[in-house]
Amino acid sequence: MGSSGAFRYASDLVHHIREHSGQHFLIEVAAYPEFHPQASSASEDFDLFKQKVECGANSAITQYFYNIDAYFSFIDECEKQGIDIPVVPSIMPITNYSKLARFSDMCGAEIPRWIRWKLEGYGDDSESIIQLGEEVVSSLCERLIQAGAPGLHFYTLNQSAPSLAIWDNLGLKSPIEF
Repeated sequence: MGSSGAFRYASDLVHHIREHSGQHFLIEVAAYPEFHPQASSASEDFDLFKQKVECGANSAITQYFYNIDAYFSFIDECEKQGIDIPVVPSIMPITNYSKLARFSDMCGAEIPRWIRWKLEGYGDDSESIIQLGEEVVSSLCERLIQAGAPGLHFYTLNQSAPSLAIWDNLGLKSPIEF
């Protein structure tokens, strides 16, 4: 723990919970297929993830991504390292290119060049951006499901319609109405 009493790393918190509560809680931790922007290297970031697992994490939810190869590479590394917890991929629907680019640059999520170029080409045409985003993200989700992803986690940002459109495109069972 740090001098202020805060936990310096998530693994410290996971360890503390397990030490004081045993298996009473299900603990999900963050995973970064493209590595955390504050990490000095991908290998350092993976080692920090592995520590969270070794301290007792039950599963993980990734940072959102659009580069599916990063997720598959991360899962391959988990398998090589003997990590067998579910790693749920996170998805963020594309509805506004400028906000997406700013947020992605801040948190280290890559927007593949071909997607950036297409989105940039639409300028202020929000309808076309939303349509392309729905197609791209639906395809990404379909590939993840086909590859055996243990589920999907959606960043809705208080906008359910884009996620529900992707849900419908995937032909998934109707979600519970709230």
